[in-house]
Amino acid sequence: MLELYQRIILSRNFPEHNLKKGDVLTLIDYVPHPSGGEDGYILEVFNAVGESINVIAVPMSAVQFLKDDQILSVRSLAEAS
Repeated sequence: MLELYQRIILSRNFPEHNLKKGDVLTLIDYVPHPSGGEDGYILEVFNAVGESINVIAVPMSAVQFLKDDQILSVRSLAEAS
């Protein structure tokens, strides 16, 4: 189970937020679906220097655990557009 303030990765693209599969975000809350659909997560997006730049809601199926065989990389936010 994912824990609050844990870093996660997106498992798919969210072009409406300029985010790509593999981007690292922080889980800040859980959200039940209002009509019985898939529950979700509230995620905070930080830039490379640690400044908060967005908060988004995504379905639970859109995130994955970070694994010890993965490394982080940096890209321009504009690259997702």
